[in-house]
Amino acid sequence: MRILPTISAFLGLWIVLPASSPLWGVAPPSLQQRIDALPAGFTLKLEPGIHRGPIVIEKALVLDGQGEAVIDGLGKGSVISIRADGVTLRGLSIIHSGSSHDSIDSGISVKSSRNIIRDNIIRDTLFGIDLWESHENVIEGNEISSKPVELGMRGDGIRAWASNGNLFRKNQIHDSRDMIVWYSYNNRIEDNQGWNNRYSLHFMYTGANTVRGNRYWDNMVGIFLMYSKDSLIEANHIRHSIGPSGMGIGMKEVDNMRILKNTIVYCNSGIYLDQSPHDPLTFNLLLGNTLAFNVQGLVFHSSLKQNVIKGNAMLANLEPVAVHAKGSAVKNHWEGNFWSDYEGFDRDRNGYGDRSYQSRVYFEQLWMNDPWMKFFYGSPVISMLNLLAKIAPISKPRLLLTDPQPLFEKNESLRLSETNLAFEIPELDEEDLEDEEDWEEEDAQDEA
Repeated sequence: MRILPTISAFLGLWIVLPASSPLWGVAPPSLQQRIDALPAGFTLKLEPGIHRGPIVIEKALVLDGQGEAVIDGLGKGSVISIRADGVTLRGLSIIHSGSSHDSIDSGISVKSSRNIIRDNIIRDTLFGIDLWESHENVIEGNEISSKPVELGMRGDGIRAWASNGNLFRKNQIHDSRDMIVWYSYNNRIEDNQGWNNRYSLHFMYTGANTVRGNRYWDNMVGIFLMYSKDSLIEANHIRHSIGPSGMGIGMKEVDNMRILKNTIVYCNSGIYLDQSPHDPLTFNLLLGNTLAFNVQGLVFHSSLKQNVIKGNAMLANLEPVAVHAKGSAVKNHWEGNFWSDYEGFDRDRNGYGDRSYQSRVYFEQLWMNDPWMKFFYGSPVISMLNLLAKIAPISKPRLLLTDPQPLFEKNESLRLSETNLAFEIPELDEEDLEDEEDWEEEDAQDEA
């Protein structure tokens, strides 16, 4: 009779015995006991209802909730811990992890590789899915939210630490802190959605990742990349990044980034650049993006260079380009962008303006050095003072940028054409850097 619990675990069934049974009073096996009794490769289909956790999986198997099974972690640590390669979790509701940031209490904790986590609902867990040195996993179709606490006290919806070659696709992450990727390479993040988070996607010390087709809205920051390189950010849609940062896409000390054909609207800052590129022998490409109805379209933390900015549409931003620290963006490559405030003609009808587009600092950007001035931004008084400064400037206005070949109309076929976006990146060496330093010293002497 002692083998009954083992048989029931294999069959995935509860054994219900009458009171007259010799085994009366023997509790059915726990979910952990059932999993431990299974052979590797087995598929366990859970019955509808609540199953008590937490559980640890140490062999390759399939745990299928069939859309109706709930695993409750009872507020103790991580609800499910995967410690074997080749595990599949699908169709589960996973709830009620512990609340410790130190131990990274999660809905699913993964410290193995080549697992599939698909079509699960993870809620009321501090962290959603935590990958630790975990490679070549598929994380797809999950809905993830954190505990109902203040934003700074939530955990991350997805957290990947030193994890390479993973696919994150069609997940919905909301009411969490971040989706964060640390020290990880060659990951694909595609067709996900994120809202009511801090950073919908945050990279730290990463490289060679692809971010494509995601939709992020109502977050403090859409995508932020720090100390990273060699990645592609393409065809993402970001809107309503609000709060003190309010960035659609932010970059700090990144190199060889390709920011292509993204749409960023209704944010405080569309694209924000801080010390990027960081390596003086590299370039960043910002091609074919649409920045519309933002407070600031493209923001430079200070004077930067070697960013290639082509084929972008700058539509009705309060400030198309802003440069902090009284800097300039003239040493970046600007060409073939559409500027909604361009004042020129196209007499030869080739689609490009007859004269260059130039952005200069007059009175209206005083708010950049005195944030209190922003209260008056757009007021009749500021507009009048700005007009007078352009007609009869008291001092020479500061040139921010020159686009020698601006688009005359928002012609998408021309703007996104291969010809308009083409750019051959020059090879730089140490002599080029020495020449650049000499030019900068001459510029400083001229300004003095």
